[in-house]
Amino acid sequence: MKVVLADATPLRDSISLISDLVTEATIKISKEGIELAAMDPANVAMVVFKLLGSTFVESDIPEEQKIAVNLANLKQVLKRATPSDMLTLEVEEGKLSLKLKGQTTRTFSTPLLDLDDKEQKIPSLTFPIKASMPSSVLADAVDDAGVVGESVTLGIEPDTFFISSEGDLSKAHVEVKKSEEVIVETNSEANIKSKYSLEYLKKMVQAGKLADNVTLQFNQDYPLKVDYTVQDKLQLSFILAPRVDND
Repeated sequence: MKVVLADATPLRDSISLISDLVTEATIKISKEGIELAAMDPANVAMVVFKLLGSTFVESDIPEEQKIAVNLANLKQVLKRATPSDMLTLEVEEGKLSLKLKGQTTRTFSTPLLDLDDKEQKIPSLTFPIKASMPSSVLADAVDDAGVVGESVTLGIEPDTFFISSEGDLSKAHVEVKKSEEVIVETNSEANIKSKYSLEYLKKMVQAGKLADNVTLQFNQDYPLKVDYTVQDKLQLSFILAPRVDND
C-alpha cells in the first residue's frame, strides 16, 4: 500500500486535533480516501474523519487496508511536515512508513498495533435542528462561555442560536442571530436546548483551523454533532454525548 499527498497539512492538522481526544485508532485506507472512526477512552465523544482520495497525487492500493496506530506517535511525526513537503505513506513489515520530501527527504516509521476486529459503528442520529456559522463565531462563543463554567448549554430559539454557561455566581450568554453567514434551520416549534462538556467542546472547535464554517446539530438532551468540511479535501465530525445533571 502506498499513498502520496502533495500537501501533508490537512492530515497533519487533523491528526493533531483527533489525538487530543483519541489515543489509538484503526485507520482505513482505500482508493476513496483515508478514514478513521473512534471513541475517546471515556466513551463521551466520537471522532469521524475522512481525507478524500481526491487529495492523493499518487496511490497504489490493491485493496482496502486497515491499520491500527498510536495517534500520539503519528502526531509527533506529522508535526515535522511543512506545507511544502510531499508526504508518502507506506505499510511495510508491520510498520507505517512516512516519508517527507521537500528540500530534504526525511523518513520515519511508527509501529502498527494489533487490530481490533470490532469495527466502530457510527450511530444513526436524527436531528430537528441545524445551525451553520463561521468556525470563528462558534470558537469565540465557546471561549466566552468557558470564562464562567465547566459545561455549556446550546440552544435554539426562533431565528437565534445561543450558548450559555453558569458558574457558582456568574453567568454567560452568547446569542448568534440568523444572518447571511449564520443559518438556523428547525422543524420544531419548541425551544430546544442541551448541555455539553466544555472541556470536549474546546478541543472540537480547534478544528476551525481546518474549515471556515461549522455545522451543529442537536436535540433536547441528545448527542451533539459538529461537522467541519473542506470541499473535495476532508470531512471531520465529532459526536458528543449530552451532559445530564444528577439533581
